[in-house]
Amino acid sequence: MEIRNTEFDGLFVIKPDIFGDQRGYFFESYNEKTLASKGIIYRFVQDNQSKSAYGVIRGLHYQLEPYAQTKLVRVISGRILDVVVDIRKGSPTFGKHFSIELSCDNNLQLLVPKGFAHGFSVLSDAAVVLYKTDNFYAPAAERGIIYNDKTLDIDWRIKPSAMIVSERDAKLPQFTEAENNFIYK
Repeated sequence: MEIRNTEFDGLFVIKPDIFGDQRGYFFESYNEKTLASKGIIYRFVQDNQSKSAYGVIRGLHYQLEPYAQTKLVRVISGRILDVVVDIRKGSPTFGKHFSIELSCDNNLQLLVPKGFAHGFSVLSDAAVVLYKTDNFYAPAAERGIIYNDKTLDIDWRIKPSAMIVSERDAKLPQFTEAENNFIYK
């Protein structure tokens, strides 16, 4: 398993070792001991899975402390553009975003620590996304930032006419107005 650093403290790209032959392939998608040996220590308590059609944009979502969640995101089927925004006040990368294509072909995973807003757009006909969280879903603590925030200027790689956004996500606040209680340590 290869752990790749990003310019964002605590945000990692994980590339599993894939063993393939004429039957197909096998890989270990998660191993607590392997990650811990690299200093990445989380206890995941919940798995979430979604299926979305081409053009769907989900996010940008997060939960306030003390209900914040670290997420380990991967794609089971299809392709997405996974996007995170650093919302940790005092962070050297505060207000910047990171994006990466995750797919069932590249098998990359993104480890998103607490203090990041998270979302994705679907680039294939459909995509199934699976992610682990280290804290349970707490509806009262859920917050978000609107996907088309002008300050963040995220390229979701979907034409505006093809974007599909939930009514709830379309009403999220701008980055500068979003409630946030994360402090960079």
